Amino acid sequence: MPTRPAVLDQFVPPTPLAGKLSVQSVLFAVGDGAFITASAAFFLAVVGLSPTQVGIGITVAGVASFLVAVPAGKLADRIGPQRLWALGAVGTAASYATWPWIDGFIGFLLVSVVLEVVNSTGGAARGAYVLDVLPRAERIGSQAYMYAATNLGFTVGAGVGFMALAVEHNTLLTGLPLLAAALSLVNGYWITRLPKAPHKERPSPLETAISAAVDEADAPRAVPSALRNPGYLLTSFFSGVLMTNQVLLHTVIPLWLISETDAPRVLLAALFATNTLMCIVLPMAVARTVRGLPTALRAARISSAFFVMACVITMVTRDTLGWQTIMLMWAGHIVVTFAELFLSAASWAFESELSDPDRRGEYQGAGNLGGTLGFVWAPAAYTWLALSWGTEGWLVIAAIILVAAVAIHPSARMAQRFLERHELDPAR
Repeated sequence: MPTRPAVLDQFVPPTPLAGKLSVQSVLFAVGDGAFITASAAFFLAVVGLSPTQVGIGITVAGVASFLVAVPAGKLADRIGPQRLWALGAVGTAASYATWPWIDGFIGFLLVSVVLEVVNSTGGAARGAYVLDVLPRAERIGSQAYMYAATNLGFTVGAGVGFMALAVEHNTLLTGLPLLAAALSLVNGYWITRLPKAPHKERPSPLETAISAAVDEADAPRAVPSALRNPGYLLTSFFSGVLMTNQVLLHTVIPLWLISETDAPRVLLAALFATNTLMCIVLPMAVARTVRGLPTALRAARISSAFFVMACVITMVTRDTLGWQTIMLMWAGHIVVTFAELFLSAASWAFESELSDPDRRGEYQGAGNLGGTLGFVWAPAAYTWLALSWGTEGWLVIAAIILVAAVAIHPSARMAQRFLERHELDPAR
């Protein structure tokens, strides 16, 4: 049994800088978590939308976020990720602050698109900043601590959202976006107080042309963009496929439990509480197993094995009864949470080890693009496979994961060779 100091070590930042970054993670997650928890009720009761209109708006906003992923990353490289990250936080605050005054679908659609675009832009800038400011040896451990802090913040935010929902009138519900806006402004200020990162801002095309004309010998080396790095795009895509463990956690397993098993619906609350607790307590321990590309690929294999185990455990619960069903559903949820934890550690290593150090913002955007393509199809496909095909559908889901787990290895090696061929050192 671990000693008390060893247990407490899980909650101590690995470095002071990781602690400062985690404060930002909590600020973001509390406000975002509070609003997201009650957003459906807010849009229906306060804005006056129908469920169909909410779905359309979220879909359109998601498409807009997808389209700006790479341009947003390039902008982070152009003006500096920390500056763009802070601007994104201010834009998020402004978007949240407008929600109480929105009335109707058109206004909802416009604010939804703006909010998703500024969030996508800020997210790409944040990822680039973190890689810039953290030494290579500290990146994975620090990101694991930030991940745990984010989950803690979302838990607190969800509690605030539930309290607003528990009140019969809409006063607290209307105030949630204003709370999120205030926290986002504080978040933006905190970002500006973080250490300056050594980011090499890329020159504009005009500056490059002038430099080449003045002294051709000193012209910048022509390095292809992230979108011309097929290994990185494929690695991001297959990471997105493996990240569909989130679809199992939040969509397929809950639907399966309700429609295909005799387990009580209240078990869902216990399952999500278990996932949240694990994602607060265990990320640092899992991250210690990843130190570079070889161990990241091993973590991806472990994650895939847990994913397949979750499919096998869950699919048999259609034929079980009572406590046996409950314990198996719980075991499946725990196993798929381990898939989430190991893949997160692997993904942080992929970002650190396979990105051009001078184009980290662009690579963040390209990674989001590839990851979205690997993920976006899964909610509909997995739900149909599991609920319509039953056992055979679960086996197909497992086979998809096995293919992605195999394919990510040559993809990552291809991305690594791309950096070596262009003499790019990810340690910078």
